[in-house]
Amino acid sequence: MDTMVIGIAGGTGSGKTTLTEKLKERFGPDVSVLYHDNYYKRHDDMTYEERTKLNYDHPDAFDADLFIRDLKALRRGEDIRCPVYDYTVHNRSEKTLEVQSRRVVIVEGILIFENKAVRDLMDIKIFVDTDADERILRRLMRDVKERGRTLDSVVSQYLTTVKPMHEAFVEPSKKYADVIVPLGGHNTVALDMIVERIRAELGR
Repeated sequence: MDTMVIGIAGGTGSGKTTLTEKLKERFGPDVSVLYHDNYYKRHDDMTYEERTKLNYDHPDAFDADLFIRDLKALRRGEDIRCPVYDYTVHNRSEKTLEVQSRRVVIVEGILIFENKAVRDLMDIKIFVDTDADERILRRLMRDVKERGRTLDSVVSQYLTTVKPMHEAFVEPSKKYADVIVPLGGHNTVALDMIVERIRAELGR
């Protein structure tokens, strides 16, 4: 089985997940997704308070070796069990998640284009480009409602690490994209173009 790897990158709250979900809806069992966020490094040696102070928006926050190893396995047609990150405790949980190798594997994350070894494993690289004000509002809503964070903690993290790291690493990685999509999954023209490209790959 030839596996096509599609990378979907972009800043926090840019609409990467919306685009990914719409592609999953279109192609169902032909697509699987590998989320870069699940590959944050484990920090059992730290207290909860120490973990809350880590910079999670820097490339060094991720276990790049494990991520690359798992992505290579998916490309070879092998299923994997990826780690599961628990945002409420700022650490990996004891659970793992099975990710099956499919004809199309979507890789989603803010920093997946920053690492050349990861980029080189992708057939198509898509960068979701969304206005910074809209991104921070989406992040606020998501982190408070879905991840149990306080408003103050989200704002503090955004100003101290998210925004500077976006400018230092995420935005510059846009130059590696094959396709830049404004508004993410809400851009129906771009979505239709991507769908047609995947359909061609699947031989439909």
